[in-house]
Amino acid sequence: MKHNPDRYSSQVGEVWVHFMFKVKYCHNIFDNFGYRNACHGLILRACNKYGIRMKDSVIGFDSNHLHTILGMGIMSKPEIAKKIKGFVARKFFKLFPELKLPKNQGGKFWDSGLWSSASYGANPTEINFIVNYIRTQKYGSARDQAKQYRLTLFCD
Repeated sequence: MKHNPDRYSSQVGEVWVHFMFKVKYCHNIFDNFGYRNACHGLILRACNKYGIRMKDSVIGFDSNHLHTILGMGIMSKPEIAKKIKGFVARKFFKLFPELKLPKNQGGKFWDSGLWSSASYGANPTEINFIVNYIRTQKYGSARDQAKQYRLTLFCD
């Protein structure tokens, strides 16, 4: 039982939602460390700006999508997705304008938008299982820690 639940004018408690955001056209942009790192920071900034809580600050990246667990507060799932995706896309394209070049010049997102219009948002039945799933994504925090551990073993 939680001892200090979130309190709002019309509710007491918390609802965690597992979100998955997919990149438009399934481009594997998160294989690039710079794009992945920038997106990670922008998601944290968006959550801070809109007062959206993130479970354990965990974001797991695969080549063309990401997973995270966000607290709904008093917002709806579509409202949260719209705020996060909109904020991140605007800032992301300001950081990396080369991605918006026309297709014949090597751009990947010649039409509007970074994200696919489809997104996944579901309430996890077992939150610790989902947190572990997110951490073990291709570019999740558990994999990064394991790589660091293997690197230190090699260096000793």
